[in-house]
Amino acid sequence: MRGAERLVVGVLGASGYTGAETLRLLARHPKLAIGPVCANAQAGRLLAEVFPHLAELGDRRLEAIEAVDWNACDVVFSCLPHGSSQDVIEQLPARVTVIDLSADYRFRDASVYEATYGVKHKAPARSRRAVYGLTEFAREALADADLVACPGCYPTATLLTLLPLVKAGLIAADRLIIDAKSGVSGAGRGLKEANLFCEAAEGLHAYSVGNHRHAPEIEQELSHAAGRPVMVSFTPHLVPMTRGEYVTIHADLVAGADAAAARAALEAAYAGEPFVHVLKPGAVPDTRHVRGTNRAAIAMVADRVPGRIILIGAIDNLVKGSGGQAIQNLNVMMGWTETLGLDLPALFP
Repeated sequence: MRGAERLVVGVLGASGYTGAETLRLLARHPKLAIGPVCANAQAGRLLAEVFPHLAELGDRRLEAIEAVDWNACDVVFSCLPHGSSQDVIEQLPARVTVIDLSADYRFRDASVYEATYGVKHKAPARSRRAVYGLTEFAREALADADLVACPGCYPTATLLTLLPLVKAGLIAADRLIIDAKSGVSGAGRGLKEANLFCEAAEGLHAYSVGNHRHAPEIEQELSHAAGRPVMVSFTPHLVPMTRGEYVTIHADLVAGADAAAARAALEAAYAGEPFVHVLKPGAVPDTRHVRGTNRAAIAMVADRVPGRIILIGAIDNLVKGSGGQAIQNLNVMMGWTETLGLDLPALFP
């Protein structure tokens, strides 16, 4: 498949925010033809009825997963919820490449997935072999992948900000404090009382304090980078905005390291990267400046507390934290220009 000029792609779970955003991005990709678009709960309805902003895709009807001949697809993007994605993926033909946006294949150790999500894993060996698709750190592995597990949105923002410094041994990986904030779309499209306008607007609150399910995913990748087990203090907050992810991370420098070395490591790691940008000294990210894009903006500031730095990362949770990163992974897998279909300016205001 690598090097093909055009692929047919299908989308599972197209009626959620992740599915809709993936379709929006796929629609402008010059080398992808959109095939089956599935959403069992909405099967039979016109896609444009469910999502009028996707009217440019024509009179396409949402299909039931069971009614599709998946042999006609080259690639399937699974935007199904955690737990149900693996049910469908394990039934797809072996020839189909899968890019999964759920958590079902993110963990190399399926027992950690089971403890975190409370779901029995149906294919532990396949989860071990899946490529963890944080694109900037997975390019070599992506070249031969047949199953890619895209990172969660919080882990994407957090790991892009931290991994270069952990790999370089410049910060104390076991003393990290991660203060994270997300727009309401990060919770999905399902009806939840806490996400109602009157409940979410004009306020800000922490949730899943001390036990958020993205913490073990972050720890898996930091532990791999550090070469030893790492645990983090991770606290997410819900912010009354539609999309965006913002992480503020407090880190202790190791003995002998300073803020200048940390900045140099970040800048070196992302020099020439099309989507990850380290901001100039004195600048800090704003979710408005990455909204609707596949970009990640990172800043580093020396704390007034000696030996400590503050790292800040911002992404759009639905693009770089979801559908955009998934397409970026496919571009790498195919040997195409990495920015293909993703060269989007930010939406402002």
